[in-house]
Amino acid sequence: MALYIWIVVVVIFIFLAGIRIVRPTHRGLIERLGKYNRFAMPGFSWIIPVIETMRQINITEMMVDAAPQEIITNDNLNARVDAQVYFRVKEDEANVKASQYNVNNFQWQIVNLARTTLRNIIGTLTLKSANSERGKINEELLKTLSTETARWGIDIVRTELKEIDPPKDVQETMNKVVKAENEKIAAVDFATARETVADGERRAEIKKAEGVRQAKILEAQGEAEAIQLVNEAAEKYFVGNAQVLRRLQALETALQSNAKIIVPSDRDLVNVIGDMAGIVPLKRD
Repeated sequence: MALYIWIVVVVIFIFLAGIRIVRPTHRGLIERLGKYNRFAMPGFSWIIPVIETMRQINITEMMVDAAPQEIITNDNLNARVDAQVYFRVKEDEANVKASQYNVNNFQWQIVNLARTTLRNIIGTLTLKSANSERGKINEELLKTLSTETARWGIDIVRTELKEIDPPKDVQETMNKVVKAENEKIAAVDFATARETVADGERRAEIKKAEGVRQAKILEAQGEAEAIQLVNEAAEKYFVGNAQVLRRLQALETALQSNAKIIVPSDRDLVNVIGDMAGIVPLKRD
């Protein structure tokens, strides 16, 4: 009876010792006596204690820092360069196996490969072009890492340059150049703004002068029209009175010389006086 109990206890202990739980973020490689045996998916798995072991491999996206390094650029300047590499282990069985059996410590290998690739790329560029072509450097680094890690079961997701810093004295010079360039742009913008304002003021003065000129023209036209109306009225209403006045002047001259003039009552003088007085002479029967 006691032996039976001991056997049950040993079996339960072996069973519990062999339980393995694989998380959804991992995949398992089960080895038996040092040789690959089977693939473990997320969930419950059981291995034979002592005889079998399980390696759990993280398949989520991970990041490694390539660590800052001094790189000599094509224009013989020492640039401090740092980059980050984002990658993940492909989740199928063949690639998970490749990440463990085709490469020794793939994270460390990725870091060193990234550092070497950066030296090769940036060494062919000047410091200025390296700073302005970060996207191109990232693309070349990603392409090289993807090619070199194809047999490792690794998917290089993306690469990012963290910094490309020149030496301190070069940085100070570059800052001065940038400051001078910004001041130049500001001065040009200010001059352009002043020119725009001056042009606006000039246009306003032209508009004002044009308005004054137009007003004077209209005023002159009004005066001319008024004079024309006066002339037309004089021609229409004053011509007859002028003739009457001339007749009176002739009569006055004749009277001043004591000349005796006999004018019939129905002649022009009476008519002249009547016209001046506004009286119409009576006609005799």
